Amino acid sequence: MWIVKIGGSLLGSPELSRWLEVLVKFSKGHVIIVPGGGLFADAVREAQNLTNASDAIAHQLALLAMDQFGLLLAGMNDGLVTASSELEIAERGWQHRAMVWLPSQMILVDQSIPQNWQVTSDSLSAWLANKLGAEQLILVKSKSLISYQKENVCHPQLLADDDLIDSQLMHYIAGKKYQTWLLHKADYSVFDEGLNLMNLQQRGLLIHTNF
Repeated sequence: MWIVKIGGSLLGSPELSRWLEVLVKFSKGHVIIVPGGGLFADAVREAQNLTNASDAIAHQLALLAMDQFGLLLAGMNDGLVTASSELEIAERGWQHRAMVWLPSQMILVDQSIPQNWQVTSDSLSAWLANKLGAEQLILVKSKSLISYQKENVCHPQLLADDDLIDSQLMHYIAGKKYQTWLLHKADYSVFDEGLNLMNLQQRGLLIHTNF
């Protein structure tokens, strides 16, 4: 299973539909798209500021924001279906469908996950990768990765300091068997030949997990 997190910042960009097209084409039940929060999560932040709601409430609302973006992604491509539970994920896999994960149902029952803004869809993507024993975790970002790609491997703390990933991601990916990659939103052609690890290694930025 490959987990592909698509950031909410891609909403409105021409690259978003291309990502969905290529993932639907080659998924065959082996790809789960994790939605970011995007403008839906921004609305939660604004509402919290206006009401002084607790971080716990904002956490619940932010998960629903991810659900909303996930529903929107599924509505953008007829080849996508949604999955909210491990059973639904397994069923969609057996059906060889490309799926979008709606996280609220699974995440809200796990009290070990910090209920604050430090845990974003990045960390929740890793949480899902851990839960399902994924082979690869890919985070698709709008920010440029050029300054990091000379080394091809980057420490997560540096990426967190530059706001490319959330500060908690390193705790979820440390010591795991799968690899975690960053791709730019223009890198959808990595999947033009399917789930090709060699292409991913050539184009992706690998997050260093031996720390």
